[in-house]
Amino acid sequence: MNKIAFTKTGLDKIVAERNKLLAERPEVVSHLTKAREMGDLSENGYYKESRARLSFIDGRLAHFERIIKAAEVVAPINGDTIDFGSQVVISNGQKEFKYKVVGSFESNPNQQTISIKSPLGQALMGRKTGDEVNVTIPNGTVTYKILKVSA
Repeated sequence: MNKIAFTKTGLDKIVAERNKLLAERPEVVSHLTKAREMGDLSENGYYKESRARLSFIDGRLAHFERIIKAAEVVAPINGDTIDFGSQVVISNGQKEFKYKVVGSFESNPNQQTISIKSPLGQALMGRKTGDEVNVTIPNGTVTYKILKVSA
């Protein structure tokens, strides 16, 4: 099985979400049991809603279990070279951007995290402060200058 790279914080978020669903599941099962006791399941909206919610929770739990089983926490390397877990500040000449380089499952550019597999993440890997990288986007190519690298 391929390992899925996570930061410690990223894996903790996945585990917390799984634990929240595990805590919610008994209540949903209870609702489903009550709905079954009402009889005529074909026209029982409460039953259908409870069954759909339980199905959603069970699906998400299975998804999280697969992710957690394959998860591997990768510690950031303290150095001046961009690697997994590095914090970087880059500039396109007009605006500065601050990102943390993380795995695909925890990346979210709106939260200043980018995947090591994204075009920008791939271009940054192994680079140092002062380097420039070119990233091809749908509108052309953008050049970024690396202003700061930290763990």
